[in-house]
Amino acid sequence: MRSSRLVASFLFLWLASGCALIDSYFLPPPEDTAQELYEAGMDAMGNKEYGDAQQYFSKLKDRFPFSPFALRAELALGDAYFLDADYLMALDSYKEFEALHPSHESIPYVLYQIGSADFNLFRSIDRRQENIQEGLEYFYRLRETYPDSEYATASEDMITKGRRILAEHEVYVADFFWRTEQYGPAWNRYQYVVENFSDVPDLRDYARKRAEYSYFEYQKTLSEEERLRIQGSWKLWLKKWL
Repeated sequence: MRSSRLVASFLFLWLASGCALIDSYFLPPPEDTAQELYEAGMDAMGNKEYGDAQQYFSKLKDRFPFSPFALRAELALGDAYFLDADYLMALDSYKEFEALHPSHESIPYVLYQIGSADFNLFRSIDRRQENIQEGLEYFYRLRETYPDSEYATASEDMITKGRRILAEHEVYVADFFWRTEQYGPAWNRYQYVVENFSDVPDLRDYARKRAEYSYFEYQKTLSEEERLRIQGSWKLWLKKWL
């Protein structure tokens, strides 16, 4: 009787292990949970494996869109792109987060990151500065909407930096017109700097002097009628800025 029980027990264990072996070969492995994917992504971030982190967070968003971890993954995905210097993808991720969660407590951080990503796309002053302009818009929004946020304070330095880049770009274009003897466009561009960048005093003062030179050279190219027409407005403008 006892031997029969031992045989039966052995057969049961053998069958159970055989089923488990079959399952391991023919059944798909269990999927990671939302929490496991999030934790794996954060571990990858800690190890600076940003490409892996992006895959974990993207997979979490796709598979578990209603999980509490999905919201964390949306924000972390933007950070993973940002730290990987993929600023265009970072912009898309942060902007998507803002659009989906406009009242979330992390919005001040998100606005700051969008502005920073835009600034990191800057290459040189001779190019168009759409990203700098957009970045400034986000920093202005941050300062005005969340004035007590630590990120609003940090945005002040970024605003100063961005304003200078825009002023340098305008001066670069004005100088190009001057060098190529296009004195009318040079004069207008220098005037624009004087009128719009008083917060960058060294470039404003430079532009004011160059505006005077450009104006007098421009005058030489005009007819008497045209010269008299613009002379009055120029004198008023010059008086205003002296």
